Amino acid sequence: MDGVSGIVLAGGQGRRMGGVDKGLQPLHGKPMVAWALERLAPQVDEIIVNANQNLETYASFGHRVVADAVGGFAGPLAGLHAGLTAASHPLAVTVPCDSPFLPLDLVARLHTALGENDLAVAKTGDQPHPVFSLVRRSVLDHLGAFLGDGGRKIDAWYASLKVVEVRFDDQADAFRNINTREELKDA
Repeated sequence: MDGVSGIVLAGGQGRRMGGVDKGLQPLHGKPMVAWALERLAPQVDEIIVNANQNLETYASFGHRVVADAVGGFAGPLAGLHAGLTAASHPLAVTVPCDSPFLPLDLVARLHTALGENDLAVAKTGDQPHPVFSLVRRSVLDHLGAFLGDGGRKIDAWYASLKVVEVRFDDQADAFRNINTREELKDA
């Protein structure tokens, strides 16, 4: 398998959780991002954390931290762009900081399905999970142009690429992300 960089997306504003940094919210005694890092680390050759606030705290987990180059909390595509810019491998996998249950075989399954496509994205039932994807670093210029033209919608960018969806129906709960204080309490 080609080398894979892991990009943990922690650059959002946490609006649905009252404006707190979601990745740093505790779940069973550890910040949510720590759970995501623990599950992702064995699957990749390096980890990059994309964050736009609390950079020192994220750096304390022992991985490189990069902020968006595109201002204004531009969403997961800006985080992907920052991560791909910093990545040192031909493939990169993205996971959100608020998904502490991500599959332990995420990268292997996405990689098996990637083939000649630009991107492989996880899907359960009818629901694609665009922030759980394996992407070729070679799409970086294309993504930069999309963002430069004001594009922010992940679905619109995916529509311009060769994408394969990868079924994870056997692990549907693994993609549960925690967006609200209520969901955090339930987890």
